[in-house]
Amino acid sequence: MLYVVRHGRTAANASGLLLGHLDPDLDDLGARQARLVAAALGPMDRVVSSPLARTRQTAEAFGIEVEVDDRWIEMDYGEFDGCPVAEISAATWAAWRADLNWAPPGGESHRDLGIRVRAAMEDLFDVSKVSDVAVVTHVSPVKAALAWTLGVGDELAWRTYVAPASVMVIGAGPAGPSLRNFNDIAHLAAG
Repeated sequence: MLYVVRHGRTAANASGLLLGHLDPDLDDLGARQARLVAAALGPMDRVVSSPLARTRQTAEAFGIEVEVDDRWIEMDYGEFDGCPVAEISAATWAAWRADLNWAPPGGESHRDLGIRVRAAMEDLFDVSKVSDVAVVTHVSPVKAALAWTLGVGDELAWRTYVAPASVMVIGAGPAGPSLRNFNDIAHLAAG
């Protein structure tokens, strides 16, 4: 089974900032969320993480060696990294939503992010048929992994929400990947 996990909360997430390649640690709640998600999913055969601290700290809660894969890093928001979401203009949001190739100045497009995440999913899918693999990543890669699973375009990103420390579960069906669960946060109620 393949478990795609969003990292626990950071103070930057909690304050409504776009958080791409900036590298803050988990806050106290995020650290607790990491422990809860790891306990809920149980032992993993393999844990893969984005290189950023918030994902590595979440991944370390599983208690096994963490493999870092740069393809799971958050979208590069370029000049928008660290900006309050509310300060991005309506015209900019409209342009971003209308074109998968649009990227923030100095940043990355949804299309480019989708290409790298799809390649990472392809690399992990066969092994997830015979072992349990957790990938700890960020909002945008979770959405791209969902699009890959469903066989749809990356414009899906604009129609989904991914909570901190949430889990998406992907199994192997007879025709390929099979979505088993998305944005599951039931485990957080325990803490």
